[in-house]
Amino acid sequence: MGAGTPLRGARALNVRRKDKHHNTKRGKHMGAWSHTPFGNDTANDWAYGLEEVDDLSVIESAIDAVLQNGEEYLEAPEAEEAVAAIEVIAKLLGKGTQFDTYTEKVDEWVKRVGKIPSPELLQKAREAISRILSADSELAELWEDSEEWRISMQNLNSAVCA
Repeated sequence: MGAGTPLRGARALNVRRKDKHHNTKRGKHMGAWSHTPFGNDTANDWAYGLEEVDDLSVIESAIDAVLQNGEEYLEAPEAEEAVAAIEVIAKLLGKGTQFDTYTEKVDEWVKRVGKIPSPELLQKAREAISRILSADSELAELWEDSEEWRISMQNLNSAVCA
């Protein structure tokens, strides 16, 4: 890449990782360091809401926010929360895709609550992944050059397929 060539997708995130800022057509987005479901500040902040509930309401709300967005441009924070919520569903099914220090509090919640997601919630999760991968999604735009992110999303989709 030449000096004047703009970086895109995960390469841009890796270069900008130190200040955790990157630009999209909608402005600046902060706090991403990895393609994993909890590889961003938004997802980690969202996970604190799990501690306040013993049901799947917070998870369903995050997924519903993406689905209710319709055909409007889907902002990255809503998508990041839904991806985190879908990862929690995968963990509840015993098919989690991320296990590290960023998921410790989520893993503890999953063990404590142990709910089984309904078929309807699983369907919503699959629809949300499809929406997040669509053309009018800031998260898809941010990661458009990252094969790792696409594979991560495919793995997540596979995990919530019944």
